[in-house]
Amino acid sequence: MSKLAVLNAEGVTVGISELSEDLAGQEIKTHLIHETVIAELAARRAGTHSTETRSDVAGGGAKPWRQKGTGRARQGSIRAPQWVGGGLVFGPTPRSHGGKVNRKARRQAFRSALRAHAERGSAALMDPVEWDAPSTKRAVEYLRQAADVLDARPLTIVLEDPDGIVARSFRNLAGVTVLAAGALATVDIMQARCLLVERAVWERLTGGEGAVETVEGKKKRKPRRKAPPEPKDAVAESTEEVAVEEEEPPAEAEEGISDEADEPEASGAAEAAEADVADDESTADAAEAGDAGDEEDDADATEGAATEEDES
Repeated sequence: MSKLAVLNAEGVTVGISELSEDLAGQEIKTHLIHETVIAELAARRAGTHSTETRSDVAGGGAKPWRQKGTGRARQGSIRAPQWVGGGLVFGPTPRSHGGKVNRKARRQAFRSALRAHAERGSAALMDPVEWDAPSTKRAVEYLRQAADVLDARPLTIVLEDPDGIVARSFRNLAGVTVLAAGALATVDIMQARCLLVERAVWERLTGGEGAVETVEGKKKRKPRRKAPPEPKDAVAESTEEVAVEEEEPPAEAEEGISDEADEPEASGAAEAAEADVADDESTADAAEAGDAGDEEDDADATEGAATEEDES
């Protein structure tokens, strides 16, 4: 590809920059990149590892027992390496792990790493950004507009001022590393899948300025926000309401059913009332008949008694 996208203050591509003559003529030498990366990683080790030899361990000033006559092996000190708590033999000592890489080889490895990013299209240049205050929200929008170029993570951003407003806006993002131009190393370039460099810093690192072709940039629209999902309780209540509405019949049908249900109840109540009246009348007739029979029996008894008296 050998061309770099130039991004404006909003992250929109507004130009295409060619490589400088020094960088365009640089061959990608992987063996130099490997040698330099190994040396830089080794130089980052603290090298503070340390152990104690038998001369550093306290104690062991006298023989633990006499030389002969005990039946045990002869010992000269309880701080010898074969004793528990004794000194360590050939242990690590503080030292520097860094290796020497020639200056010309280190420079070629650095530019080879930059050229590799330019070849695969994973590097972009940043025009000066003037923000009033640090804003992670604006940094996110900047990277969203530049997603066509800077779509992979980890992303390394190289700035002149690592403590400025722009640096403080980007360094809160996950997968984004902000580095100062003076602290950039070959291993930092190779660890990044995408590289965003200030335009002035890139020209200083590559040894020259490349021709820039202006293009018309289009700003991307903001994505539409999806409606938040309804809570489970609200979904359950709405489902129950729908089920109840499906089970309940229409109002007119309910009125018809209620009228039809009331008619047999009313007719049944009338029949029951008529049966009660008939039962009362029959009971009254039976009572009158019983009273009449009793009077007749009393009259017959009186007549019989009168006849007996007359006969006597």
